[in-house]
Amino acid sequence: MWGFQNSVIAKLLATSLLSIAAVLTLNAPSAHALRAGSWSWPLLGTHTISRGYEAPSVFYGAGHRGIDLVAEVGQEVLAPADGVVHFVGTVVDRELISLDHGQFLSTFEPVTSSLRTGDAVSRGQVIGVVATSSHCVCLHMGARQGKDYLSPLAMLASIPAAVLLPWDE
Repeated sequence: MWGFQNSVIAKLLATSLLSIAAVLTLNAPSAHALRAGSWSWPLLGTHTISRGYEAPSVFYGAGHRGIDLVAEVGQEVLAPADGVVHFVGTVVDRELISLDHGQFLSTFEPVTSSLRTGDAVSRGQVIGVVATSSHCVCLHMGARQGKDYLSPLAMLASIPAAVLLPWDE
């Protein structure tokens, strides 16, 4: 009799622990949720995307590793989050600035900036102005985590995580 009761108690305990683990896992913030919406838009006013993010099929493949925001030459560009200037200079034919936010890196081009590598910046601080470019009259914004490019929209927009519900028959 005690063996049967111990077995039932063990099964109930195991089921309870699994249920608690499942609830904790489902309610834990995902990596996406931790970064979603954590950055401010780099331009004031209306945010119109003229070209979206297009992930390359292979690391060095074709794609569009960022988003293009409609902007005017001379428009102020703002830091999306606190960070440190990682790079300021010209790449190929475009002026650019990139900021290190710890786990993430943001890039903006074409941007003329008087900041220097190592300068600290605060969220919302002016980091430069949109410069003239042959690419478009826009601000190209990129985001990286390590060597992996991300869509900046994941950082700018708060997109709730998908929740799968049980299937009822």
